[in-house]
Amino acid sequence: MFEGQDHNCRDFVKLPVHVLCLIYVYVLKLPNPDGVTFFIIEGLASLGEKKIIFFVILLLGYITILGGNSMIIFVVQNKLNSPMYFFLYNLSFVDIVYTTTTIPQMLAGFLTDMNTISYPGCFFQMYFFVQLAVTGRSMLTVMAYDRYVAICNPLRYTAIMTRPVRLLLITGAWSFGTCCTLPAISMSLLRSYCGPNVVKHGWCDPSSVRRLVCGDTSVDGVVSFSSALFALLTTGVLILTSYVLIGVSILKMGVAQRLKAFGTCAAHLTVVFISYSSASFVYISYRVRIIVSVLYAALTPFLNPMIYSLRNKELTLLVSHCQLSTVLWSKILLHYRYILG
Repeated sequence: MFEGQDHNCRDFVKLPVHVLCLIYVYVLKLPNPDGVTFFIIEGLASLGEKKIIFFVILLLGYITILGGNSMIIFVVQNKLNSPMYFFLYNLSFVDIVYTTTTIPQMLAGFLTDMNTISYPGCFFQMYFFVQLAVTGRSMLTVMAYDRYVAICNPLRYTAIMTRPVRLLLITGAWSFGTCCTLPAISMSLLRSYCGPNVVKHGWCDPSSVRRLVCGDTSVDGVVSFSSALFALLTTGVLILTSYVLIGVSILKMGVAQRLKAFGTCAAHLTVVFISYSSASFVYISYRVRIIVSVLYAALTPFLNPMIYSLRNKELTLLVSHCQLSTVLWSKILLHYRYILG
């Protein structure tokens, strides 16, 4: 995609990787005298014979997520080099890792009688899930700022969105996700778990694991809720501010320019609406929340490639070209296999 892309991508995740290494060492050395060495992920165990149906649906959704977002990464890396696609590339990467932290575990749970996860693995999954969820919204915030600069300062767009600025914005998005996640996860690590060890969720959800703590967790709940609220409000307010300024600028444009500006923002606005509206439903009744959380974890990464591809003619054309090339190469390989016998 850009010169030195592989090197840059390693730089983006350097801070989170270092933090995770420290957490890993800490978790492995963390004493657990109460004897809980693993957790049982109950998930949707009550589905009975319907589990295979949900397994197939979730598996097809996960394959679509991996395929769609991988296609965007491949196309952007090789064909498109504007700042907007640079941020879309990183959002697709976050979506792939985000879903991979939970969906394989849920798929395994549908095929086994008892789905277990180790003590360190549970907290790693918890950290990844929360951190990547916040990072994803930070990416949407960065993309909103990118749209603001493109529409309100079109002549200075390339001068403002330089490579160092883009790297700084992406690093800030990852760092913000880490800072919002560490307090609540660290408090969970310091608690004692003396049983039971059954997590009534599809993965190691923080609030579900908190129910297993031996002791008062009121402070943990306040810290966790405050961190989530801070992350949602901060990113939400920044996105809203960007679009208010964009709206003011659009009012001064002609009809043709307005339509063009709206087309530029339509895909991003759609993704933001789906992401934040689905997040708001996670905090409804506990029984319903498990199903809603599963949909919430997969919905936005599932729809992102479709929305951006349908709303962007350049991306749609390149994706179609890549798909056609893949089909042609498949036919050629099959033809040679037939000849070689």
